[in-house]
Amino acid sequence: MYIAEEKRNGSHAGFWDLGITEYESCLEWQKQQVILRQKNKITDRLNFTEHWPVYTTGSRKDAMSNILPKHPPIPVVRTSRGGDVTYHGLGQIVGYPIISLLKNRDLHQYLRNLEEVLTRVIQCLGLAAHRRRGKTGIWIEDRKLAAIGVGVKSWISYHGFALNVNLDLNPFGSIIPCGVSPEEGSVSSLRKELESSLDIDEVKELIAVEFWKIFD
Repeated sequence: MYIAEEKRNGSHAGFWDLGITEYESCLEWQKQQVILRQKNKITDRLNFTEHWPVYTTGSRKDAMSNILPKHPPIPVVRTSRGGDVTYHGLGQIVGYPIISLLKNRDLHQYLRNLEEVLTRVIQCLGLAAHRRRGKTGIWIEDRKLAAIGVGVKSWISYHGFALNVNLDLNPFGSIIPCGVSPEEGSVSSLRKELESSLDIDEVKELIAVEFWKIFD
């Protein structure tokens, strides 16, 4: 069981930081958090982590076919989130909101709200981020900076989003990330676009501020 460190941003609810985690055990932790939220034993929470290298597949039936046979010796985990295959690794901020959607019960609006949070964050860093018609996530031209794949249980959210900050992008070369072919686009990071590494904790703070502006 992970012990998350709570970090507050002024009057906002801040976030809970799990540090670096192994994907599967973190997923089990999320499921326990969902149960606690269902029972109102915790309030809405935004959790951050960085994962040890892992490929994860979503609920699409053909997701596994988007992993090349000769991929690096990196674990592959099937999940219940939406979407296709993606990669998680150090230098990527993964956000897991455990929040109640009972008031609106609109999963599509929840996805759009997450996209808005990430768009604002990337724009605050001076980059022209945007949505892309027919595709989830956040882009700069045809380069994807953030992936989103969510799940809900009894209208409590889990899974979430991943923002590439200082992430090594090489492992994406062994998959078709989120089902996006090389002809449709590529994956990028804030470090690559800004030509400079960023402070991960500062980016987490920025995400939390923008998150609670929309979800508070």
